[in-house]
Amino acid sequence: MKTLRLIGPGELCLVDEAQPVPGPGEELVRVKAVGICGSDLHWYSESGIGDVRLSKPVLLGHEGAGVIESGPRAGLRVAIDPAMPCEKCEQCRAGHAHFCTALHFAGDGHTDGLIRELVAWPTDSLVPVPDTLTDADAAMLEPLGVGLHAIRLGEIRPGERVGVFGCGPIGIFLIQLARAAGATTIVATDVLPHRLAAARAAGATATALVAGGSERAELLAATDGHGVDVAFEAAGVDDSVDTAVSLAAPGGTVVIVGISSADRTTFTASPARRKGLTIKISRRMNRVYPEAIRLVEAGLVDVRSVVTASYPLTDFKPAFAAAAAREGLKVIVRPSA
Repeated sequence: MKTLRLIGPGELCLVDEAQPVPGPGEELVRVKAVGICGSDLHWYSESGIGDVRLSKPVLLGHEGAGVIESGPRAGLRVAIDPAMPCEKCEQCRAGHAHFCTALHFAGDGHTDGLIRELVAWPTDSLVPVPDTLTDADAAMLEPLGVGLHAIRLGEIRPGERVGVFGCGPIGIFLIQLARAAGATTIVATDVLPHRLAAARAAGATATALVAGGSERAELLAATDGHGVDVAFEAAGVDDSVDTAVSLAAPGGTVVIVGISSADRTTFTASPARRKGLTIKISRRMNRVYPEAIRLVEAGLVDVRSVVTASYPLTDFKPAFAAAAAREGLKVIVRPSA
């Protein structure tokens, strides 16, 4: 079967490897669609993410969907949950599987990811999806789940004002979810005009290009000077965190969703302190696939809107080039025809 291995910074290699053999509690899945995530781009360009570095050639990709290839459930279409918790540690038993002390996660530098034709994956991490969802739609349930987990941390109440700072795919999902949660004003920033257009289409009521902080006054005015009750940082850069802190209203909440390339996040302390802000950091997601599917089926979230390009596995070079250049929103790779 064909697999795509990351060898070093910017160096991907398409190789033939043996078909995996499912072990106990696993099923063989033919992978149909994988989204290229921002964290994949950290690995691709920097050979690492945070304090974890590439120690061996690894398969990237954790936003996946496919079809079970064999066994009693052959032909069943599934979303592939990239997280494989142990289900035994204290965190798992407490219902916090995303904090599992022995977690394996697809494409994290230690565990091979999903950009390959076939994968043997735990049955417990294969989520059946309705036929109303395309393969690409099903792959987008993972980033939608990340957004849903962050929205829950934000505890948005109907009628509140919300800010989303960084309008990549997860930022777009945050806007859609904030609207579904009852937010009446949603302000957003990004460095790319086409992503701000997507933010407005998703429900943002005011948007502004990042301009060294000068855009903050414009967005504050869009909230009638109140600021936002909940601010989501989704760009992974300190300027965006500072914007979230600056625009958060007194007593408000800032949820940090983005991942910094430098493995360090800083913000101006005085406004955060004087406003008594609550700062939360969102870690992936925690068992939200069923709710994500229901949101899509109910028409409250449009996962299809974020997919702007799709490439066969053999075209991995232009696929990763497009994703790294932040063209469009989400780039999909199709490992199997």
